[in-house]
Amino acid sequence: MTTFSEPARNAGEVEMLTFALERSRATFAWKTGGLDAEALRRAHPPSAMTLGGLIKHLALIEDHYTAGYVAGEPIGAPWDAVDFDKDPEWEWRTAAEDDPDFLYALWERAVERSRKAWAAALAEGGLDRASTRVPADGVRPNLRRILVDLHDEYARHVGHADLMREAIDGLTGEDPPQ
Repeated sequence: MTTFSEPARNAGEVEMLTFALERSRATFAWKTGGLDAEALRRAHPPSAMTLGGLIKHLALIEDHYTAGYVAGEPIGAPWDAVDFDKDPEWEWRTAAEDDPDFLYALWERAVERSRKAWAAALAEGGLDRASTRVPADGVRPNLRRILVDLHDEYARHVGHADLMREAIDGLTGEDPPQ
């Protein structure tokens, strides 16, 4: 399970931003963890969203930001075999076909790659360093913006996971047990 440690009272910007991301990752892992295939595939109308889809989506998001914006590398498997222009909902749709162990491992590996890439990038220039991807407007955002965007993805989806998990088995709470 993903864990987090409280930052020092006088923590700087990097420590606070990475703390927020790690706390959101830990909460997401808690809210989605330990479920069987049926629970991970269960939609909660009116949405078609599932916890399995959330796990796979956040694995993709981790790898997307890591490869494209932080490490400057091509995205790896399984994402490199998907044409997201033709199938933009691929990760959401295909999660129902995946075994829970596969989904959990996919996300955990993506988080580990992300942690390593962020540690290296922050050591090489901090949050002011420009990202490696050049967007359509030609202005590369700094890593601060990318880290905030990554955390925002978790902030959105932890709320979804919280409601879905409560509907599945009644699990409630704000922070995972430490």
